[in-house]
Amino acid sequence: MSAILIIEDDITFLTMIKAWLSRNGFKVDSASSISQGLKAIDNSQYDLILSDMRLPDGEGISIIDHLKKLDTPSPIIIMTSYADIQNAVNAMKRGAVDYIAKPINPEVLLEKINSALISSPQTKGTPTTYKKSFTQSPKLIEGNSEVAKRLYGYVSLVAPTSMSVLITGANGTGKEYVAHRIHQQSRRSNKPFIAIDCGALLKDLAASELFGHKKGAFTGATTDKVGAFCEANGGTIFLDEVGNLSYDIQVQLLRAIQERKIRPIGSTREIDIDVRIICATNKDLLKAISDGEFREDLFHRLNEFNLEMPLLCQRGNDIIIFAKLFLKQANEELERNIIGFSDEAINAMLKYSWPGNLRQMKNIIRRATLITQGDTISLNDLGSEFNNLSSPSMQLRNEESERDLIIKALDACNNNKAQAARMLGIDRKTLYNKIKLHNL
Repeated sequence: MSAILIIEDDITFLTMIKAWLSRNGFKVDSASSISQGLKAIDNSQYDLILSDMRLPDGEGISIIDHLKKLDTPSPIIIMTSYADIQNAVNAMKRGAVDYIAKPINPEVLLEKINSALISSPQTKGTPTTYKKSFTQSPKLIEGNSEVAKRLYGYVSLVAPTSMSVLITGANGTGKEYVAHRIHQQSRRSNKPFIAIDCGALLKDLAASELFGHKKGAFTGATTDKVGAFCEANGGTIFLDEVGNLSYDIQVQLLRAIQERKIRPIGSTREIDIDVRIICATNKDLLKAISDGEFREDLFHRLNEFNLEMPLLCQRGNDIIIFAKLFLKQANEELERNIIGFSDEAINAMLKYSWPGNLRQMKNIIRRATLITQGDTISLNDLGSEFNNLSSPSMQLRNEESERDLIIKALDACNNNKAQAARMLGIDRKTLYNKIKLHNL
């Protein structure tokens, strides 16, 4: 059972949150001031601290400084009624793992607590009802930006249904994480989640990987193989980069969806399946349909509900939340103890366009964690591309550089012009005019 200390001077609010967390399987202690909280921290070991920003005897941020002096500092989440970017940045620069704005949504708070506990090296997991689902999913978090709230609001709506979901967006935006969250919040959460990278499937073996085969069905088939659809039976199958499937496999996939049956290669017997399908792609499938590369009837079967992933550069202060998470992971992996980022590094990360999204950020922070000589990551540690940043829309005023910037944005967004325009800070019509101007 994870132990939490709540430091809050609003007794009514404190009583409510304490009772609610206790009902959800936590051991909860409380304090109503910084001095009481520090005394409790020194006398007991807590898996997480939940502290108000404004307390009678000072700022909750001061607790972070005290925790840093301990051998095994507990992660801390700051609660604040002053939920502006600067307060969040200051708290997380000082070492908070997350923050939450009042009035607090208890379900959102619970997810933040579980995310913090999973990421903390001193804890082994979370309450039983959440441990399985969180440890099976990629180590990401959802964020607090408006685009994130809208996205995960849609996830909560569609997850309990039986609808097929198509997740679209650029590489590195977290599409597989969203697929996991849909499965975790569905009625199939206690059944298998099987992920297949369609882009990595060899054309000649794709049917075998998806639907299985019988021994002797083809050269090299020395044993029976159970396909991904059978492995996922009763649960969810996630087809990543579904736009890369060959036309022949698309036909077989469509039949499997329509008939709810599959036939392994070399078998004369059909197998009934009960599988929910979630797909993801960075391709423009409507263009692929018009080019004759993707079946329109399959598209409509897969696209019963569409979720579009936001670019990292659209997610505001979530950038800093993700940076803190990736730093924590890099510290654990590389056995380092870097405590945070310099002010210049944070400002640069907020301004940067992040063409590779979360995947790029994770790699950059992992490298910076390894090479930094101090206890914080500096602007120089992030790499040369972070120096002398100005907004993309300002850079586009320079005719010598705007062609290259447009090409890079289109490449990062897999030629999705709406996303590229947002990345560049211009409207879509302006982007089309500049594409025409530069003969792109």
